[in-house]
Amino acid sequence: VQLQASGGGLVEPGSSLRLSCVASGFSVGHYAIGWFRQAPGRAREGISCISQENDDQFIFYTNSVKGRFTISRDKAQNTVYLQMNSLKPEDTAVYFCFASGFGNDYWGQGTLVTVSS
Repeated sequence: VQLQASGGGLVEPGSSLRLSCVASGFSVGHYAIGWFRQAPGRAREGISCISQENDDQFIFYTNSVKGRFTISRDKAQNTVYLQMNSLKPEDTAVYFCFASGFGNDYWGQGTLVTVSS
């Protein structure tokens, strides 16, 4: 079981990035998948999550990213994306994806997002 996060980089304020979290060893449709971030000197923060796919599917965004970030799932690619628009300097952090289900939690390695002019 593995999660591979990618897509980070250095961008200017107001730009967009799309992070990808590719899963192997399990189906992203069967697990809750989400993103955390950790800025220098700060605690890890949960920013978005999509529940496992069923009739009661829900999506969560923390207030600081609501309206700017969009989480989505592509079962064919077994990947969860985080589309990040209107990026701000305070979005600078290492972003981690995670999966939770069936009593197991899995974490991917982080991908660094730096928003700076």
